[in-house]
Amino acid sequence: MSVACGNVLIFDGDCGFCTSTANYIVARSTAPIEAEAWQLTDVTRFGLTEADTAARVWFVTGGEDFGGHRALAQVLWLQRGIGWKILGWLMLYPPGCWVASWGYALVARFRHRLPGGTPACALANRKWFRLWRKQIRNGKCVGN
Repeated sequence: MSVACGNVLIFDGDCGFCTSTANYIVARSTAPIEAEAWQLTDVTRFGLTEADTAARVWFVTGGEDFGGHRALAQVLWLQRGIGWKILGWLMLYPPGCWVASWGYALVARFRHRLPGGTPACALANRKWFRLWRKQIRNGKCVGN
């Protein structure tokens, strides 16, 4: 798939919940966004590895890549309307980033139980959640 618009959401194409969410974002975004399953694209062209993209969602825009809750914050920042921009900004700085990273980790951990989720959506590797807990304990926001 070509990247014509320059805004690319990279998600887990094996997960029904992730696919539904990516399609929802693309369909309702006021900014042009393309969604690509990491399994179907060469993620190295974005400076990412398969391990990076298997661990969390990524958003690539303007030559920069953002992972996890920061990816969703950047998607919100691109939308028209000051409310979406403010919400995106709040997701990037404490204490909002703590809540956003916790929410992202919680959704990632239980995505197989959410609408559209299947047993294939279950994460075999919980490293992301453990990393999140460690960084929150240290007062940091989980970032790239």
